[in-house]
Amino acid sequence: MREVAERAGVSVTTVSHVINNSRPVNPQTRERVEEAMQALGYQPNVLARSLRQGVTHTIGIILPDSTNPYFSEVVRGIEDTSFDQGYSVILCNSDNDLDKEHHYINVLVEKQVDGIIFVAAGLSAENINALQARGIPLVLVDRRVPDVQVDNVLADNQRGGWMATTHLIELNHQVIGCIAGPEGVRLSSDRVDGYFQALEAANLHSDSSWIVEGDFQYQSGYEGAKALYNLLPSPTAIFACNDLMAIGAYRFAHENNLTIPEQLSIVGFDDIRLAAYTNPPLTTIHQSKHEMGTKAAELLMERIADQELGPRQEILEINLVIRGSTSSLPIHEGEIA
Repeated sequence: MREVAERAGVSVTTVSHVINNSRPVNPQTRERVEEAMQALGYQPNVLARSLRQGVTHTIGIILPDSTNPYFSEVVRGIEDTSFDQGYSVILCNSDNDLDKEHHYINVLVEKQVDGIIFVAAGLSAENINALQARGIPLVLVDRRVPDVQVDNVLADNQRGGWMATTHLIELNHQVIGCIAGPEGVRLSSDRVDGYFQALEAANLHSDSSWIVEGDFQYQSGYEGAKALYNLLPSPTAIFACNDLMAIGAYRFAHENNLTIPEQLSIVGFDDIRLAAYTNPPLTTIHQSKHEMGTKAAELLMERIADQELGPRQEILEINLVIRGSTSSLPIHEGEIA
């Protein structure tokens, strides 16, 4: 700054006012200062200035797995909205591990981010409470965590599970398997609750053996379909609690010469972009991932501006997208041939 001041023929204080817009500066003087900065290749220390002001215009995002196409679409919504508001983002992966989640929370706090958006790795109440105790603005996305009061954006997961299962019931399927997400993840149990509600409403028998646990990844969908197909009677349809597991179930069907949907109907959840390009295209529950990210970023900006706001919850609408992976089962058929 001293070199800039000397070249422009002004005081260091004047250079500071130009950089920070902290006081009106004569236009000609400002032009001389800016020309001197450009000639010298001077870059203001944005971090130091941000720390003096108590803001860094940076937010943290913690996800279970950024390679999951679902989360990449959510992050895009967060990033687009944050960029428009002058914020940069730092992305961290927890790998669904509470200890790793805790580590990244500490990293983001040390970097003095202005707020954090995260998808909880599981029962993350302790990590959330620790953040709130530090006064860090926080928004939880996609998953509910019991016993915490925090801004939250999520889909109507229970209704989505009900819609998916009801669709299969209306196609005459009576033995419907379910590939759930990992134990301890609330959105998975909400979707399974919806599955049970639909069976009960249709007066259909439900069996705990019809539900297998996955981890929201392709391989667990494959293994889940394999486990369900070994049951007697075998399911004629499967509701997978996310699209990646549904696609894993596709692989099992193809390897075992089961035609979709003639011999096995499959419904997913999320409607990731890939779902429309599977063979056949996947019937699934659509939720707007970009909107979820956008809403989370908006809530966080509001929380940063006013931390006295009460906890808010946004539940986004979902809908069933019917494609080629489901079809009607003739009433006289009861199981996969």
